Amino acid sequence: MQSKENILTCTEEVRVRFNETDPLGIVWHGHYIVYFEDGREAFGRQHGLTYLDIQNAGFVTPIVKSTCEHFLPLKYGETFRIVTTFVNSRSAKLIYTYELFNKDNQLVCSGETIQVFLDSNGTLCLYNPGFFQAWKDKMGL
Repeated sequence: MQSKENILTCTEEVRVRFNETDPLGIVWHGHYIVYFEDGREAFGRQHGLTYLDIQNAGFVTPIVKSTCEHFLPLKYGETFRIVTTFVNSRSAKLIYTYELFNKDNQLVCSGETIQVFLDSNGTLCLYNPGFFQAWKDKMGL
């Protein structure tokens, strides 16, 4: 559980592209996971925890769990906001939650992803890698 003072979020605006829609002009459900990726990328750039930072430290972070709940459709040409929040955990994991809001500020979709750390040998890290713990300390987590 984290206190309100150290919750890290990022908001990114995205426009629905034609190739993300089905014949009805509605976003195909599988693209929401890609939108979550857009949110993680934006979060990393804003808060100094990009995939390149992780890779340069000698680690990769595969997703081991993802959830996605759909409430309203998005359509071709619409813009929407992705709010990505880092969920602090004592475990060696990256946990993010996502909320997608349409132009009317209605919740369209929510979800979560969990990533683990693997070292350069592909071994699961049971403790926070040093660079990640240093980042958490810097962020007050």
